[in-house]
Amino acid sequence: MIKKGEKAPIDILVLDNKGVLVSLRDLLGSYVVLYAYPMDETPGCVKEACSIRDAHGKFKEIGVAVVGVSPDSEESHKKFAEHHELQFSLWADTKHELLDALGVWSLTGVARTTFLIDKEGTIVHIWENVKPEGHGEAVLDFVINTIKK
Repeated sequence: MIKKGEKAPIDILVLDNKGVLVSLRDLLGSYVVLYAYPMDETPGCVKEACSIRDAHGKFKEIGVAVVGVSPDSEESHKKFAEHHELQFSLWADTKHELLDALGVWSLTGVARTTFLIDKEGTIVHIWENVKPEGHGEAVLDFVINTIKK
């Protein structure tokens, strides 16, 4: 797995839930919360996404971009985002290139992991073995108390 202090894989292109090619390079200049999750519409992933959704307004207020990434398709992400009123981007890494570069992809799927990436593209914090409930608030608290002082 990528480690704290290393550069994030900023040049891997994937499609977002609107069908646009995107990469982490597009988000340089902002802090980014990038959360990797196994699959749309599964119980844990719904809890995690809704927790992040509920904190999203505050992330936006402090200038932090939020992105979810999984191996699901852009169409699956579009439906998932609409169904749960997610206001942040979901990235479709169907070839597992970004997930693999982050070190969270294996033959058994995605290890639920969240990365905080700074404005220059460096990993500044990693949450491993994420518990979905309340995760958005926990990440927001960390960002406010550590990064935004």
